[in-house]
Order: sequence, then C-alpha cells, then structure tokens
Amino acid sequence: MNPILSSLFALSLFSSLSSSTHTHQCHFPAIFNFGDSNSDTGGLSAAFGQAGPPHGSSFFGSPAGRYCDGRLVIDFIAESLELPYLSAFLDSVGSNFSHGANFATAGSPIRALNSTLRQSGFSPFSLDVQFVQFYNFHNRSQTVRSRGGIYKTMLPESDIFSQALYTFDIGQNDLTAGYFANKTVEQVETEAPEIISQFKNAIKNVYGQGGRYFWIHNTGPIGCLAYVIERFPIKESDFDSHGCVSSLNHLAQQFNYALKKAVIELRNSLPEAAISYIDVYSVKHELFVHAQGHGFKRSLVSCCGHGGKYNYNKGIGCGMKKIVKGKEVYIGKPCDEPDKAVVWDGVHFTQAANKFIFDKIAPRLSMACQRQ
Repeated sequence: MNPILSSLFALSLFSSLSSSTHTHQCHFPAIFNFGDSNSDTGGLSAAFGQAGPPHGSSFFGSPAGRYCDGRLVIDFIAESLELPYLSAFLDSVGSNFSHGANFATAGSPIRALNSTLRQSGFSPFSLDVQFVQFYNFHNRSQTVRSRGGIYKTMLPESDIFSQALYTFDIGQNDLTAGYFANKTVEQVETEAPEIISQFKNAIKNVYGQGGRYFWIHNTGPIGCLAYVIERFPIKESDFDSHGCVSSLNHLAQQFNYALKKAVIELRNSLPEAAISYIDVYSVKHELFVHAQGHGFKRSLVSCCGHGGKYNYNKGIGCGMKKIVKGKEVYIGKPCDEPDKAVVWDGVHFTQAANKFIFDKIAPRLSMACQRQ
C-alpha cells in the first residue's frame, strides 16, 4: 500500500477509537483558539459591533459575542477541561487571559482575502494575522505580567504556553469565498494546496512559540447550510437525497482529505507535537441526515431568520428589526424551540447541535496530549 494511504488509513482508524481504551488523562491549563465564527467568542463583535439579540438567548440570556443562541463547541471544550470560557483577544473590556485567549473572529479564512469585510462578508483577521496576534500576546504578556498586581491574575504564567491546548477550527470561509466569487467547485479545489500550505505554516509557527498540543477540526458539510445553498440557483439534480448540495460537500471532503494528509506530515516534521485531527464533518453530516433520530425537528431550515424554503434571507439576518406602526419588531426572529433545530441562522449551528457535536468528539480530549 502507498505509504501516505497507509498512514491515512491508520489515522482514520485511530480517530474512531474510543478513549475508553486509554487510561491516561490529559491536563491542559489553558486553551489558545484560532478560527472563524464556529469558535468566535466575541472577536468580531469587539472589532465591528456586538452581535445583537436573540444571539445568546438560550444560555447567556443576552448577546455574548457568539453567532449562536448559546454555547459553541469551544465553550463545551473549555467546560470539559474545567476552564473558564475563552475571552476574545480583541475584547478589551472584562477579559481575563490567565487560562488562554481566543483569536478567532467570524468570517476569518486561512488565506488572506483581497477584499474588505463590507465587500465580501469575510474578516480581515486571517489565520496569519491571528498568529501575529498570538505572537505579540505571548511575548508582551510576560513583560506586563512581571509588573505584578492585577496583571498576574489576568495573564498566563510563562510555562502555560507549552502546556496549553491549541485549537483550530478554520477553513470553511476559504471554500465559500471561492464559491461566492462565482468560481466553479473545480477551480476552488485547485486552490486547496496553497490554503493547506498556509495552514501548515501556522501550526509550525505556533510550535516555534512553544505550542505542543494541537486540536484541529476539519471543515463541515457546507452543502447543507442555507447561506451557501441560497447563494446561487442550483439545479434539482445537484441535491442529494437529504437536501444537501453534493458538489459542495464533495469540495469540503476533498479539502479535509488534504488537511488530514497535512496533519500526518506535520506529525512527522514536529517531533514533540501531539496533533489531534478531529473529524467534525462526519458528525455534522450525521446530524443533518438523521436529525430526527437525534431528537431534532429541523435540520436544514434555520431557527432564526426570515422567509424562503430555509427561513433564511441574506438581507434579513437573525435579529434584524423593523419599525411597524411605530413599534420595533423582529423580522429575523427565532423559532420557538431552538433546542430542536440544527441550524441557528442559516450559517451557524444551534447550542443544541454544538453540544451534540462536542459529545461525539469529546472522548478524544483524553488523548490530546499523546503523540499519535
């Protein structure tokens, strides 16, 4: 068998093993997260304005910087490690970075895009920028912490950086950016090597700063999300039996194959790194395909939005209000049971879906400190 294929098979097999066969438990005193809106806990809100209600309504009771009705997968990871929720690096008010920091911002790609947030909807905080933010934080935090007082309680100790879990959930926006620019799926696929190369560089750069434990999510089935499905007219024959766009999900799978191969290469080149490749694509796809079997009533239809087949309208987002007869009323309003919906706003998952996803991947956390 080809060595790469053999390694991929071994990785896939290992990924399916339950942590019940391992007794060693990992301890991470901090999390440093890099990503997009799937793990943004307030970055974009700090930079460009708060994501308003009803975001946060199912758990926080008010907007909490997350594009969700409640907690994200990264929040459940923090809970399971008995750590506080991550403060966004860009949020200067009320933040505590003693147990890590979140550099993720909604709309962020791996590769910098030649457009502004207003032009395209994508964030200027690409992965290379997030690394620069981390690099500066790593170095400056120790200088400031040495001043003592409150700084010692708000910033991490120096040895935490080598003990922390470094989490990555990014790449989806690189795929949708190409598609939204009216490129064919085949054209977007040709860009994957460069995107993956930049991702590998980011991992190596963090490793160079002392990071040793990496937790990497692959990208999800973008062909099942309303904001992608509704972007351009799609022929009926392009949909699979579950209502997702086959070619777009194939694009995500091809990207994930390249990402998995990159993880194998990184394991070989970074001798002290423990790198976990987490297959969230399969978990999310399972949730879309068998939503009712897992206790959900809605799979593709958004909980919070307005109009159309998927309760999604690009121009009328979740939480959008309008003055009607002198009163402010929701146009992009939430459904009555967000805990029974998979998709929150046509783009992001509900808290209930995020909990389902976390529960499926959580056993791997007990092995995340072990080289594979």
